[in-house]
Amino acid sequence: MPLLTLTSDIGQQDYLVGAIKGQLLQSNESFNIVDVTHNLSPFNYPQAAYVCRNAINNFPKGTFHMVLVNLFDEKPDHLLIAEHDGHYIACADNGLLTMILEEIPQKVVALVLDKLSQKNTIYCTSVFAKAFTDVSNGKKLEDIGDPSISIQVKNPLRPLLGNGYIDGQIIFVDNFENVIVNIHKDEFEEQRKGRSFKIIFKRDEVIDKISETYADVNEGEKLALFNSAGYLEIAINKGNAAGLLGLQSFSEKQLHQSQYMSSRLFYQTVKVYFE
Repeated sequence: MPLLTLTSDIGQQDYLVGAIKGQLLQSNESFNIVDVTHNLSPFNYPQAAYVCRNAINNFPKGTFHMVLVNLFDEKPDHLLIAEHDGHYIACADNGLLTMILEEIPQKVVALVLDKLSQKNTIYCTSVFAKAFTDVSNGKKLEDIGDPSISIQVKNPLRPLLGNGYIDGQIIFVDNFENVIVNIHKDEFEEQRKGRSFKIIFKRDEVIDKISETYADVNEGEKLALFNSAGYLEIAINKGNAAGLLGLQSFSEKQLHQSQYMSSRLFYQTVKVYFE
């Protein structure tokens, strides 16, 4: 029974997610479909990469992953399916693939779209579904698509590293309004070199220790910890850090504003100073 994850920025207000699953099951009734999320913010590539990467890492090898994010950034004439570390990832050729993997995929092919077909989400799903079915039936990627494709590449949003500091960016706000920063624990410790530190963010708020759980501080107090994916998280015990501390991640509104305000930052910065 092939395992297939589904991630999108579609939302769940209408029929579309159900129709996508119907298309997948028409291609292969044995697909075991697992929803990751359908509530990704439109145009927010770093958020989508963070969510997809850390979901994919927890699935067994051989899993198919369909990522429907910013599917129509440009009018497509092809889609992508990649094989990387035993996983199969299908998405638009919009640069998101390399942000998810944080490198060039080990193998990737273009799935050419029928010029006469209407390029909508259901049609694209049917193309991915056929590719997944072909692979699950033993076909190689190079037998179902064009391996000569030169894919779009976008680099993951990396923190700025210095001898005495790290400048990170807020990439995600979770359902509890905990704030996730693109600083991984390994990166933090490598830069820290055993030194003390201060995490500084909006309103000159300071945190100078890493907690293990939310309960390490009193109710209503702020804290920092590394979440289950290993990324720096700023939280308030039994409170919403994003709202109470005035923190936010990238939003579609900021994208439109930035067209008129070239100096506006897309991402709020969280600074770590080592002493």
